[in-house]
Amino acid sequence: MIVLDTHIWVWWVHGTSDLTNSQRQVLTENEDTGLGVSAISCWEIAKLVERGRLVLPCAIDDWFQQALAYPGVTLLPLTPGIAIESTRLPGTFHRDPADQIIVATARLHTCALLTADHRIIDYPHVNTPV
Repeated sequence: MIVLDTHIWVWWVHGTSDLTNSQRQVLTENEDTGLGVSAISCWEIAKLVERGRLVLPCAIDDWFQQALAYPGVTLLPLTPGIAIESTRLPGTFHRDPADQIIVATARLHTCALLTADHRIIDYPHVNTPV
């Protein structure tokens, strides 16, 4: 399984050109083994829609139903262990709580994290494949 950062999940569902060929390849290669989406990503998307920073092609309820049904997608719950891990990330990590939870989710599931966020890519305590 690989964990998807929120923007990667949105770009994939929307089929945008924001995804690199390498990112598309990782998505395709992991459809069979699983594409994990943190529950916090659902909250992030809802907040982006609420603030007008993301426009979805349909009602948000319908979008989530469709996006969570994509091949290989598994919704990963926010557990107490993930919440605790997000506050104990080793080294220095930025203060965005959603990113902390997504990184903690990948770490506790011992999975790579697919992201385009250089603040996460540059963080040495999480595996980012591209």
